[in-house]
Amino acid sequence: MTSEHKRAGLQLRSLVKSTGELELSLVNTLIPEPAPGEVVVRIEAAPINPSDIGLLFGAADLGTAELSGTADNPVVRARIPERLMNSMAGRLGQSMPVGNEGAGVVIEAGSSIAAQELLGKTVAVLGGAMYAQYRCIPVDQCLLLPEGVAPAEGASCFVNPLTALGMVETMRREGHHALVHTAAASSLGQMLNKICIKDQIALVNIVRKPEQEALLRSIGAHYVCNTASAAFMDELTEALVATGATLAFDATGGGPLAGQILSCMEAALNRKSKEYSRYGSTTHKQVYIYGGLDTRKTEFNRNFGMAWGIGGWLLFPFLQKIGPDAVNALKQRVASELRTTFHSSYAREVSLAEALQLDTIAAYGMRATGAKYLINPSRAHPAA
Repeated sequence: MTSEHKRAGLQLRSLVKSTGELELSLVNTLIPEPAPGEVVVRIEAAPINPSDIGLLFGAADLGTAELSGTADNPVVRARIPERLMNSMAGRLGQSMPVGNEGAGVVIEAGSSIAAQELLGKTVAVLGGAMYAQYRCIPVDQCLLLPEGVAPAEGASCFVNPLTALGMVETMRREGHHALVHTAAASSLGQMLNKICIKDQIALVNIVRKPEQEALLRSIGAHYVCNTASAAFMDELTEALVATGATLAFDATGGGPLAGQILSCMEAALNRKSKEYSRYGSTTHKQVYIYGGLDTRKTEFNRNFGMAWGIGGWLLFPFLQKIGPDAVNALKQRVASELRTTFHSSYAREVSLAEALQLDTIAAYGMRATGAKYLINPSRAHPAA
């Protein structure tokens, strides 16, 4: 691509203003000429993940959202409560691109052999700013999709699959032998179940609705505990006795759930203990919070001894920690099991402009089980 023929394309941006207003819009941006180790991808599929929603809407009150502009270039504005503006301080005045991952076709390639080999190929890509018609990105942030796999099939190759695999890898590296996962009926949770079933790892699933429990059992989940059950704590303890799980990944973040998990882990360990200790079990129990579905404060009663931890876990720092060789091994597993273990389904595919319609925002903003949306930036609006 020469300087005389630079390509421009639309990109979805999120802006937090100092006036306490969130603005979402489509911005026309120039696509740079790829460096030797880069390619330009025409993005044809990009999922709306919970992590994307956090950046997209920030702390805005979507109940105040208003739509203006045109059908092809909509603008959404919403108010941010004054009490939450401090949490937005780091992004004031910055027009931020959104979208962690996506997939599409390589239409331009830099001069390196690795880049040229991807020309015309369908790839999955990771690196942010994927809600855009075109993306210039380093080759090492691309994953060549198997022959015949469409962009929509490979759009969710990274965030959910690598997060699920990262949880299992963390378990192994930290010396645990079984897992607990909350909000377990999500797309990520279903992938984690498939991995654990295939790898023969005991997994305790925590959900909040009977239909979510039924969904997980239908795909082979053995241990499923419903927080709405009057006997939830007893049922969770029994599952922990059976599995010996001492590591949990919590997507909810707020409320009492993380503490309840630790309490039940301690009760399960004491069930098998032969000696009493006033300091509790010596086996370390760990809960990693990796999401914020529950926006309340994290609350817990310290009734689980002294060998415990509650911390944060994020995918990208984890990938940096384990190094490129280990990351590549995880990516290759995703590619080889793309249509089985790591299959993703979507409730609806929308264009960039459709993604900014208020009714569409209301639907995917709920983050409901089975209601994941896919943006196709190359799709015209309105849909044919």
